[in-house]
Amino acid sequence: MTEIKTMADYLAAGEQPDILFWVGCAGSFDDRAKRISKAFSDILAKCGIKFAILGQEESCTGDPARRAGNEFLFQMMAYQNIQVLNGYEVKKIVTACPHCFNTLKNEYPELGGNYEVIHHTQLLQELIDQGKIKLSDATEFKGKRVTYHDSCYLGRANDVYEAPRSLLASLDVDLAEMGRSKKTGMCCGAGGGQMFKEEENGKERINTNRTKEALETGAEIIVANCPFCTTMLEDGVKSYEKQNEVKVLDIVELLNSSI
Repeated sequence: MTEIKTMADYLAAGEQPDILFWVGCAGSFDDRAKRISKAFSDILAKCGIKFAILGQEESCTGDPARRAGNEFLFQMMAYQNIQVLNGYEVKKIVTACPHCFNTLKNEYPELGGNYEVIHHTQLLQELIDQGKIKLSDATEFKGKRVTYHDSCYLGRANDVYEAPRSLLASLDVDLAEMGRSKKTGMCCGAGGGQMFKEEENGKERINTNRTKEALETGAEIIVANCPFCTTMLEDGVKSYEKQNEVKVLDIVELLNSSI
């Protein structure tokens, strides 16, 4: 098992890691999302990347609080995180959560938190381009029909569309795009704080609507880039009783299995 050091460990040793892995609430506490965090950590370790986490010093970025309208709580949480990050003189952050990515990258600077923030798909693509990730010639996903779900905060909010698709191309999968993709991508139903509140009355759940579109592509695997999207799409697949036929995986899980 890979030993993961904290920023405090590096400080005690008088060293500085190249990158901070911001794990996020889902990646830290949700059992499904923990597997995504582990897969990403495994790849960083295999590539010899000098990285650290904050461990117990990391708290929520405040994204759900701000989306739900509690600006005061958001700013309290943000200032606390910025104080910790600046105390460690953090320069570069990578995260597997688009919600954390968007908040750290676009909303922390106005509060004094200025960092280079990248999503894990962007870093993984860089590592492939640099030859640090060597993929197997015959991966278990080669030729498999997959569809890719653009999460709102990575796609429409930050225009990151090509890095994830380049990763899928490197795996030699058969990518079948949904009708609503890239700039016209459809939300999984978890954003804007919806993950943490009761549903409102309506005719159809957003996640089942999106999952139906994914299933119509005939894909064996629905690929996501966000722990919230993964949960919503998995629930959608179960609602159609297709969980034995169709998998929902984060892109890093495909990549880690193919190295």
